[in-house]
Amino acid sequence: MTRPNVFHRYAYAWLTLLFFGVSIFLHWLFGWYAYVSETAEHGQSPIVSDYLVTMLRDTFENWQSEFLQLLWQVVGLAYFLYLGSPASKENDDRMEAKIDALIRLNGGEKAEKLLAEIDETYLRKHGHAQPHPESA
Repeated sequence: MTRPNVFHRYAYAWLTLLFFGVSIFLHWLFGWYAYVSETAEHGQSPIVSDYLVTMLRDTFENWQSEFLQLLWQVVGLAYFLYLGSPASKENDDRMEAKIDALIRLNGGEKAEKLLAEIDETYLRKHGHAQPHPESA
């Protein structure tokens, strides 16, 4: 079995980076056109340093209000779900306890060994999942 290369493994991240790069480029390009037009209306010539300050301010305003909020909501919540925060696993613990009970009822002497093997495979300790290592 061949391992997918870095472009296939992280295709979503690469696409997101591409969309981000194109959108930031277009934002700054159209910002330049607007800045040049505005300075021409006032009879002034464009100054690159003034443009950079204005665009950096506008860019960080947009990031603060949109990008960082969305980033925290999506990535932050997904990360805590992955780690198994108490809020993300409240129903999982109940279901796992029921499945463990069924295995013990039907497994006889092999049940505890089977449960220990499952826990070791999925890196479980004291009912809490640990992040899974990447498959080799």
